[in-house]
Amino acid sequence: MFTNAYIPYGGYYCSPFVKWQGALAGEHPIRLGGATCKRWMAERRPSWDPSLIDYVHLGNTVYMKHAFWNGSWMAALLGAERTVGVWISQACSTFTTSVYQAALAVEVGSADWVLNVGADRMSNGPHATWHDPKGPGGFPEREDWVMDNFRFDPWAQEPMVDTADLIAKEEGITKEECDQLAWARYEQYQRALANDREFQKRFMFPLEVAVGRKKTITIDADQGVSESSPEALSGLKPVNEWGVHSFGSQTHPADANAALAVCSHERARELAEPGSPDVQIVSFGYARAEKARMGKAPVPATELALQKAGLAPKDIKVWKTHSPFAVNDINMARKLGIDPYDHLNDYGCSLIYGHPQAPTMGRHIIEGIEQLAMEGGGFGCATGCAAGDTAATLIFKVG
Repeated sequence: MFTNAYIPYGGYYCSPFVKWQGALAGEHPIRLGGATCKRWMAERRPSWDPSLIDYVHLGNTVYMKHAFWNGSWMAALLGAERTVGVWISQACSTFTTSVYQAALAVEVGSADWVLNVGADRMSNGPHATWHDPKGPGGFPEREDWVMDNFRFDPWAQEPMVDTADLIAKEEGITKEECDQLAWARYEQYQRALANDREFQKRFMFPLEVAVGRKKTITIDADQGVSESSPEALSGLKPVNEWGVHSFGSQTHPADANAALAVCSHERARELAEPGSPDVQIVSFGYARAEKARMGKAPVPATELALQKAGLAPKDIKVWKTHSPFAVNDINMARKLGIDPYDHLNDYGCSLIYGHPQAPTMGRHIIEGIEQLAMEGGGFGCATGCAAGDTAATLIFKVG
């Protein structure tokens, strides 16, 4: 449990999530993330001096050209040229783990201000070749870094969608339940668009993308959210003949970036908007489920975080989950005894607006903070599974 790790209110942003192979398909995620973060600080946090940042954590999961330099490169691009940067990667829980590592550094006094940046481009992933001395004539192995890894876990020997369908089979979760949850999340996402996207504009910062030498376009809203209906979802066939998940009840890859500061209480008050509430990091939990059961892991991770904080599920006011498959939320709600629809992803989630890996949990944490600020404060919980049957959970308090 943490006592001196805080997030300055307003000290974060998330870019729009852009559909796979869309407007960001040719953008380098580190260059774009660094430029966006620097512009965000200049426009929204002009009193911040990047040179005073003690450490930069870069969350990135899909390596791109010059990845060898990722951490220090990101720090320099956002304006912290004399600050050390480190590269953190843990698939879907990358941002949660980055915030946890930042909170540890602040708690023990080795840093006073850590900036976490998540930047990933799922589009046009790397195509790698690997030396294979046993191949005919030393012919190399080949790998599509994104698609091949989605389709095959070298430990579990299963594609990701199979791990979700296996849980549904064991827990008696039906396709109808998954379709119902996917439709509910779509309706919840519509709330985030109400009143000219009033909720999203509390934290979303636009992207600027050069198109040719003389033209720049601005992307200020999510791109790639598919329209849905109960009838359309029920008409989609499962990906696996024996399974329950169709393309409508699982997430889709996307491109984006996000940033969030973690500081001591004193520094957080200095950096936060005047008169704003405190945002305290309370606890962190992690877990690994049994082999090929990725979607089960958020339950023990959340139980651990709750135990460390001395809380029960009923004490959590706002729940945010990265649910790449509908079964994740259904299973978690059953196991923790919570409502899968009320105060759980009230403004949508990655099931609807996509999953750019590193920034995904950053957006969930930020949305949780903003919802709590709107509703008078309280405890929030952000959790999600990650490749390798793992999960990470962060509990925070706004008040």
